[in-house]
Amino acid sequence: MTTPHLFAPLPLRGIQLRNRIAVSPMCQYSSPDGHATDWHLVHLGSRAVGGAGAVLTEAAAVLPEGRISPDDLGIWDDRHMEGLARIFRFIESQGAVPGMQLAHAGRKASTYAPAKGTGPIPSHAGGWQPVAPSAIPFADNDPVPLALDDQGLQRVRWAFAEASRRLLDAGGKIVEIHAAHGYLLHEFLSPLSNHRTDHYGGSLENRTRLLREVVQAVRKVWPDNLPLFVRISATDWVAGGWNIEESVELARQLKPLGVDIMDCSSGALVPNAKIPAGPGFQVPFAERIRRETNLQTAVVGMITDPAQADQIIRNGQADLVLLGREFLRDPYWALHAACVFKQEVAAPLQYKRAF
Repeated sequence: MTTPHLFAPLPLRGIQLRNRIAVSPMCQYSSPDGHATDWHLVHLGSRAVGGAGAVLTEAAAVLPEGRISPDDLGIWDDRHMEGLARIFRFIESQGAVPGMQLAHAGRKASTYAPAKGTGPIPSHAGGWQPVAPSAIPFADNDPVPLALDDQGLQRVRWAFAEASRRLLDAGGKIVEIHAAHGYLLHEFLSPLSNHRTDHYGGSLENRTRLLREVVQAVRKVWPDNLPLFVRISATDWVAGGWNIEESVELARQLKPLGVDIMDCSSGALVPNAKIPAGPGFQVPFAERIRRETNLQTAVVGMITDPAQADQIIRNGQADLVLLGREFLRDPYWALHAACVFKQEVAAPLQYKRAF
């Protein structure tokens, strides 16, 4: 078999990505009451026109109280589906595969969107009560979150499953569960934020329980012929926190439950972590998980150069590269990369004369 490269197709269950390039979920903070708008059509659609193999929406809240801010994209209501369906149809018409990241912000919920302020929104200004595994705030001056009880945990599991159903009905082909960046499912994974003494806290088996249950709940409604991703923070970058060894074990737990790709990021659980960010700094996490568990991986974080992205695939460090800020700078990054490698350029007919 030939070694895959950046522009080799990637088969995933019953679908196939035209290349190994995906648009990473990136919050736009542009959704009134959770709805996708024309902004999202142009933002996401232009990256599909630009040659990406898969286009994932930003994190979409599965419950209204699971939003980071009042301006987050949502999928907690059937009314959200119409706007998403229009976007997904356009993405697919351009040869890309549409997907969505499902999320619950946990203790990091009820904050101002970046353009509108900083920090938590007080209740008198429309803020709401954040929830978490334990009553431990993200930062010292943040409100104390409410520790979820059994009823609250059941609501979370149900919400992820219902969101997956809506995503499917709207035409999504990839579902990604967000268990990274200090949001609710990551908060359960890390001993820094999870001090529970029941069967959702303490041991690794217990701390991973809610994520495993969410994966199982999603897989019950998500078809066998469509892929399921899970994004993790492979390490908290803090002593005593979640680490790469636990991430490897988590991958072993999730693979038999129907997870197809572990999307590897890191950090954001606590505000004081010292992260040694640099080009491709998260690639070793994806490589180790892939090597030790045989689960396919995706990697994100300061991947900017086509040669850099191609080497990640050729070296077997990951199966898929996700670009964030680089796609904000250049919606046509994938088309330009194809020209660099003299690959067939997937430009639409309207743009062929430029390539």
